[in-house]
Amino acid sequence: MRDNLTTIPLSEIFEKQDGCPVCRLRDTVEARVVEFVTGAAMMEPDVRQRTNEEGFCATHFAQLLAQQKRLPVALVLESHLARLDERLFGKGALPFSRPAPAKKYPLAGEVASSCFVCDRTQWALERLLDTLARTYAAERDFRALFDAQPMLCLPHYYALLATGEKALGKKEFAQYADAAAAVCRAGLTALREDVAWFCRKHDYQNRDADWGNARDAIERAGRFLTSRG
Repeated sequence: MRDNLTTIPLSEIFEKQDGCPVCRLRDTVEARVVEFVTGAAMMEPDVRQRTNEEGFCATHFAQLLAQQKRLPVALVLESHLARLDERLFGKGALPFSRPAPAKKYPLAGEVASSCFVCDRTQWALERLLDTLARTYAAERDFRALFDAQPMLCLPHYYALLATGEKALGKKEFAQYADAAAAVCRAGLTALREDVAWFCRKHDYQNRDADWGNARDAIERAGRFLTSRG
C-alpha cells in the first residue's frame, strides 16, 4: 500500500490549473487510503491492528462514510471501539493525565487525536513533495507546469518550502522557493481582490454590478488558509 501511495504521476496533477496543486495531490492520496481501508484491506491483520489503535479524524471518517460501504466501516469500528475500551478503561488503564505512571498508559487526548488516514497520507505526501522538489530542479517542462499554477494554499506553500529545503542544494532551493512564493503570492493577490469586491458588492451602490469571481471568495479564502473547504 505504501508503495502505491508514492507512485502518483506529478505531471498529471500539475497539468490541471485549478486551485492548489498540492491539495489535489493530497486529495488523491487520501482517496487511495480511504478506498484501501474500506476494501479488502480491512481484513488484513496488520492494517486492522493499526486502524484499531489509531482510529479516524472527523474529516476522514466522513470520507469513509461517503464511500457508501457501511458494513466494512462498521466492521472496522467494531474492533476499533473494543480496543478503545480496553486502552482507556481496561484493567490498569489511566485515561487521564497522572504523574510518572501515566507514561505507561494512553491518554484520552492521544487516542482521540490519532487517525490512520492522516498518518498514511502525511507519510506519502512528504515523500511526494520530496520528489516534486527534485523534479522541479531537474526537469524544465515540469518547472513550466509548476510556474503556471494559479495558487498554492498557505499550508502547502509552507510544506513545499520545508520539504524542498531538505531535498535541494542551496542554489536550487533558492530558485524553488522563489517560484513557490511567486505562485502563492499571485493567488493571494487575486484572492484579496475577490474578497474585497465581495465586501463592496454588498454596498447598495454596487448591487447591480457583476460579481466577477467574488461570489465564492469566502470559501476560496478558507481553502487558501486551511487547505480544506
